[in-house]
Formats: sequence, C-alpha cells, structure tokens
Amino acid sequence: MKLSQDEMKKLGMSAFLAAGVPDDIAECVTDALLLAELDGMPSHGFSRIPFYVDQAKSGKVKADARPKAAHPTPAITVVDACNGYAFPAIDEGLKLTAPLARQYGIAMLGVRRSHHCGMLGHYVERMAREGLICLAFSNTPSAMAPWGGCKASFGTNPLAFGCPHKDAPIVVDMSLSKVARGKIMNAKQKGLDAIPEGWALDAEGKPTTSPEAALKGTMVPLGDAKGAALALMVEILSASLTNSNHAFEASSFFEAEGPAPGIGQSFILIDPASMNPGFPDTLERLVRHITDQPGTRLPGTRRFALREQKKTELLEIPDALYEKIAARGKQA
Repeated sequence: MKLSQDEMKKLGMSAFLAAGVPDDIAECVTDALLLAELDGMPSHGFSRIPFYVDQAKSGKVKADARPKAAHPTPAITVVDACNGYAFPAIDEGLKLTAPLARQYGIAMLGVRRSHHCGMLGHYVERMAREGLICLAFSNTPSAMAPWGGCKASFGTNPLAFGCPHKDAPIVVDMSLSKVARGKIMNAKQKGLDAIPEGWALDAEGKPTTSPEAALKGTMVPLGDAKGAALALMVEILSASLTNSNHAFEASSFFEAEGPAPGIGQSFILIDPASMNPGFPDTLERLVRHITDQPGTRLPGTRRFALREQKKTELLEIPDALYEKIAARGKQA
C-alpha cells in the first residue's frame, strides 16, 4: 500500500481520534511517527500506532494527559508526562529548557512517568537547528541483560547527540542493542521467518534468528560489554535521575494491558557560544578534516537526504498494518 504524506497523516490521526486522544496530542504523535517514516525508520513509525492506540483505549496510556513542568533550580526543568504520550511532554520540556541553556550556557531537562519517545535523534536535531548542542537519553522496558548476566535489566536504551553545523546538524542516534527492538517487532508484523543472526538471544540465552523467540528473549548489546556499560549509564541518567521506572520495573510498550511503563528521558542542552564564541569555525576545521577524506560522511546526512527524497514520493506501508490502523480509525 502506497500513500501520500497527507493520506498517511489522516490515517494515523483517525486512529488516535477514534481512541479519544485530543486533537492536538493526536497530531503531535502522528507527526512524530510520520517523520520517522520519512527518515526510513518504520520500526519507529506507523508500526507503533496499533500499540499506542490500544494502550490509550485500555488506559495504560493516559491519552488526554497534559504535561506538568517545574523548575527545581534555575537551569533545570522537570516535566511529569503523567503517564501520557512522551511526545507532547518532551516538546513542552524542550520549549522551556532551550531559553535556559542560552541564559546559563547549559541546562537540563528530565521527563518522568513517560512513554516511548520515538526517534530520540529528532529532538537533538531540533535543538541543533536552534543553535544548541544536545545530548539525549531514554530508558525502555527491559530487553538486555547486563554483561555476564541472564536477566534483562536494561532496555535498548537509546542515546542521541545533536550539534549545530552550517550545512545541516550533526546527529548521532543509536540504541545500545545491536539493533532497535522495534526492528524485530517490525519483522514479526511483516510475517518474516527470520532476522539476521547476532541480533538477539532466546529466553534461554541462546542465539536465535526467530522474531518470535527474540521478542521472548533478550537483545544483544552493541559492543558487547561496552554496550552493556553504556546501557547502565543511560539507565541512570534517564530513570534513576528523573525518579522514573527502571527498565526491569517498566511494562511493555507492545501490550495493551497492565500498568503504565512510566519510563524517563533526560536532555542536556549546551549553548556552544558560551564556552567558545568561535565554535562554528573551530568545528568546521574538524568537519573539513573528516569530509575531505573520500568515502566519509557526517552522521545524519544520509537520514536528511532520504527524508528529502521521500517528501516527493508516496510512502509505503504494509497492507496488514494499513488494515490494522484503518480498523482502529473506524472504531468509535
């Protein structure tokens, strides 16, 4: 099934509105998922809609929750997502925190009682386009065991980095498993029999290529022991620091029933001019040293190029997924 961007947006909006999600929140969430589709990341795009909608209907996500912000210190913002969708809570938090970074040189945002936040790189890109360096962290429900352990203690725990640059932001965006768990869920939704070897372990800790077995087991950390250590760091920064649920305490993003996931996100915003007024020129020396070498590219450039290309094309969505979303849009 191929749809225009407008058709995709109407499809997503109809599903959320039918579930009782307020118009502005439905649009905020749909726009974020549509951007993931444009960036060639369907695992973080419309494949999430059936789960988001079903959780709104069950009450696992408080569909009409309005984020509540506080400033415990002048340069820190804390936003309670109130077990609603993450997107409006993070949007509100960044809107409040960006001016603080410009005023004080550095500021931090913590979001608690939150939910799946989509592509973490989109937030750091947004801040970079506003002239700020941004580091972002999120924990997710348990999916990876600590190195040498056998119980899933961490999520895939993405982290992202955005840096302003004259041509386009430099954006680093990665999960700390070898692949995002959403890719395995996407493989299952497409009915694929196998995923690449090395992505996941089954419930007994053995390598598996079965999407079904992988979702019942654990993900393999990126970089093995080093990736597991970084996952611990992200867990502390996003969950412990914001008083949110740790990965092993959080419920699934993919099940309609149960308590809210209640995870956390954190963002560090830096005004580079506050430390180095000549930052653009200093950065450009580094960038040129990299890009003058044949075959190199800056992180984020491929994503931006794909986005521009897809803006003029119809977007492809699996027929089965289209039917699932359309069916939810018809349910009052």
